[in-house]
Amino acid sequence: MNEINQDSYQAMLDAVQAFHDKHDFKNTGGEELTYRIALMAEELGEVSECVTKGKPREELAEEIADLYILLVGTAIAADFDLKQAFWNKMDKLMQRQSKMIGGRIRVSEFRDK
Repeated sequence: MNEINQDSYQAMLDAVQAFHDKHDFKNTGGEELTYRIALMAEELGEVSECVTKGKPREELAEEIADLYILLVGTAIAADFDLKQAFWNKMDKLMQRQSKMIGGRIRVSEFRDK
C-alpha cells in the first residue's frame, strides 16, 4: 500500500473490500453470514490457543488481525457501517458502570433481579 494512509479505517475497509472482490466473495458464498460466523469462531479459537499455550506475541497479533479482517468483511457482507457502529457502541459503553466480579473488572448493563 504505497501512498495510502495505512492508519485510516477507510484504507483498511478498502483493502478488505479488494480482497472480497478479488475472490468474488459476494457470488461464491464468502459473504454468507452463517459461514462468516463459523470463520470468526475458528479464528477466536486460534486466538485462545495463542493465549492459553503462551505462543509468541507475533502469532497472537496475526490471529487478532485475521479476526479483525473477518469483522470488517462481515460489515461489508451485512452492509453496515462498522465505524459508525463502533462509535455508537463506545458512546453506550462509556455510560455503563463497572463492578469487580471474581477479582476482575466487568463493565455491563447490570440489572437487579
